[in-house]
Amino acid sequence: MDFSFCVVIRKQLKRWLVLPFWFTLNVCYVKAQNQSITPKETEHIDEQVNQQIEFLSEQMEVDETDLSSLTETLNYYKSHPINLNNASIDELSSLSLLSDIQINNLISHICKNGKLICVYELQSIEGFDLNTIKQLLPYIQVRDHFESGYFTLQEMFKYGKHEFLQRYQRIIEQQTGYIKPDSITKINNPNFFYLGDPSRILTRYRFQYNNYVSWAIAAEKDAGEEFFKGTQKQGFDFYGGHIAINNVKYIKNLVVGDYQATFGQGLTLWQGFAFGKSTSPLSIKRQRSGIKPYQSFDENRFFRGSAATIRFKDFEFTGLLSHKKIDANIIDIDTSDFQNEQTVSSLILGGLHHTNSAIKDKGVISQTVLGANAAYRRRNLQLAITAQNMNISSPLNPTPTLYNQFAFKGKHNFVGGIDYNYIFKNVNIFGETAISVNGGKAFCHGLIIALDPKLTFSAHYRNYSKDFQNFFSNSISESAVSQNEQGMYLGFETKLSKFLTFSSYLDNFQYRWLKANISSPSLGRDILAQLTYLPTKKIEMYVRYRHRHKYESVSDDKFYDYISPKDQYNIRYNLTAQISSNIKIKSRIEYTGFHKFQNSEEGIIMVQDIIFKKINFPLTLMLRYAVFDTQGYNSRLYAFENDIPYSYSVPSHYYKGQRCYVLVNWDATRKLEISVKISNTIYDNQKIVHEGSLNQINANHQTELKFQVRAKF
Repeated sequence: MDFSFCVVIRKQLKRWLVLPFWFTLNVCYVKAQNQSITPKETEHIDEQVNQQIEFLSEQMEVDETDLSSLTETLNYYKSHPINLNNASIDELSSLSLLSDIQINNLISHICKNGKLICVYELQSIEGFDLNTIKQLLPYIQVRDHFESGYFTLQEMFKYGKHEFLQRYQRIIEQQTGYIKPDSITKINNPNFFYLGDPSRILTRYRFQYNNYVSWAIAAEKDAGEEFFKGTQKQGFDFYGGHIAINNVKYIKNLVVGDYQATFGQGLTLWQGFAFGKSTSPLSIKRQRSGIKPYQSFDENRFFRGSAATIRFKDFEFTGLLSHKKIDANIIDIDTSDFQNEQTVSSLILGGLHHTNSAIKDKGVISQTVLGANAAYRRRNLQLAITAQNMNISSPLNPTPTLYNQFAFKGKHNFVGGIDYNYIFKNVNIFGETAISVNGGKAFCHGLIIALDPKLTFSAHYRNYSKDFQNFFSNSISESAVSQNEQGMYLGFETKLSKFLTFSSYLDNFQYRWLKANISSPSLGRDILAQLTYLPTKKIEMYVRYRHRHKYESVSDDKFYDYISPKDQYNIRYNLTAQISSNIKIKSRIEYTGFHKFQNSEEGIIMVQDIIFKKINFPLTLMLRYAVFDTQGYNSRLYAFENDIPYSYSVPSHYYKGQRCYVLVNWDATRKLEISVKISNTIYDNQKIVHEGSLNQINANHQTELKFQVRAKF
């Protein structure tokens, strides 16, 4: 049924009697409170990072995954602020808050005028305004004292910091997969139940001495996996760890154990997650980190072995070796084109080993990766060559289809590429070109220009051929892989006034070959516009419009006959306000419209957050109440949630219902932090949750508990 946005609003307001006052009270109360409060610095919550996590979750179409590796750098610099007077380009870039143009201007200013006297001297540097400085404040400092890379073991153990983390989480309601099966079910349906209990358990110990030495040990058991019995007699399903040395003499990085490697613009070698398109024009540029220790709990997006980066003046040389077991679907030998050798149809990246079939696929093949990078790096010019060679112990032979005939097949793949980054005054150009061993090519080139202190423009062109093959790429794209895509992105951000900022982008893309759900070459478009209003230090609000246009196949009698346009519109209003010294509120209302062939859906969500945090008070309380009404899964709406430390949640809301949570962070002592989150979703028009799956709940609600203890010593 097709009905207008106004009709949707009217129906919801009739049903939720409290909501007619929701918007009005928020705005009026914030305005009144702001007039009576004297301006002062408040704790900065990086709304832009939250928005980027929402964008990434929507693209990945997942509600929760371990994205902590994307923000661990910011978390580290909150407790170890960067000294601007001796900060490196890599350190400043890793914040992802500054453009390379701003970084270049900062370093040039220090070289020309000497060390900074205070943080607010940044206002005299081109590209730095008060809002930029405010964003940087939690992560930077200005000091005359420089730390040396020379230290003794006694100093390291005396001043190093230890951290122990233990997390427990589970769904409270009974799920079908956890019902104890009888002997007949075990024989006839061996994959119709989970092997373990519904608890998810994570534990990690890590040691950090400044930015020089670190080591960590991590372990995880997912929901449904056995624990110290059956198929998991060794305890946790996943174990990881590392030992790392950084910035000691010629050693820039040295890691033994688990690590990630990110170079260039993500075409040749990028293992791990990365932010993509967002409201910031800077988001189109990948910020390389080189080699960094892996401390998260994702079981696949990392290398295991050893890696090192050696630095000689303006040159850096990196070498890496990785060898680990990975999950895969095995093909019977008699149905394979490969003789006398185990063959797999696909690699599995979920990391779940909770059913008999998942256990059968666990670690059935090994993967070996050799990689190298050589780079020339100066303040305004960086050139690099990267290469990586991958071998798997059994050949990959995916099930033949028309769309995947250019997919990787076999046991060996090699990818090489070159990348560059150049800054001239207020212009930054960058890019990368890569080629795989089969001849497939991919390249991307970008441009960021600070046309004016109040106007930044960016452009990005990408062209990934249909036969480019790389398991370790993560460049800017509309798809999940850097293959079979050509696109042009144009974006800008302008400060219309002291209080108003307008940002927008247009991304046109096309697929020159078929895709899994598109039975012919096609094109698409992604448009976003956002107006942000910051009248005071205590209030931030924005209005956003986004339109995504693609094509998908229309099925007729189980055959793909043709493709049809798929359009989705989103309109959002978001408000964040510090209404008192202790209370912050966040409010959102968002509408979506979806149309594909003869299927049209609409939906709406209203979200209200209240955050209580009092200075020198050990408890932080965060509350949310949300109501949503969508006509189906296609009109789902995502909303970033506050979560326990080192965890991120961006649930999708669909059908009709309500969601709420309570999150409590208790600083029991200066060295002990306890966090508890209880969330509950109630579906008003559903009697069963996750129907037809092993996660089925025979009720209209789902409740999740998260409990975490973090100790520092």
